[in-house]
Amino acid sequence: MKLAQIKIMLDAEVLCGIEWLDREIKSACGADLMSDVLAFTKENGLLLTGLTNIQVIRTAEVSDLVAILFVRGKRPGPEVVAMAKNMQIPLLSTRKQMYEACGLLYQDGLAGCTLKEEPFCCRDKE
Repeated sequence: MKLAQIKIMLDAEVLCGIEWLDREIKSACGADLMSDVLAFTKENGLLLTGLTNIQVIRTAEVSDLVAILFVRGKRPGPEVVAMAKNMQIPLLSTRKQMYEACGLLYQDGLAGCTLKEEPFCCRDKE
């Protein structure tokens, strides 16, 4: 799914990176815990979050995420937007709640994020 389609579907505003709306999104992850983002996302994914701090941008870069969508009408400060522009990470904002935004994306066929590796607690004991 193209980021431009997601923008339309979620009635989102582009905060930066309008020139990158043709990027392909393979999956989405809704999270406010950046440790969950690091553990559960796959590259070429979209992060939906209510956090607007600089750590969100750093986490997206480390995780090879394609874009960040802020929910509940949240908007990051100018330093966060500047860092995202520099790292070529598009930022969007929607007034929708995270639950609704994730549900709409899932309903339209966008895959959810999955574990990169099975957690230790769930591995077969030998």
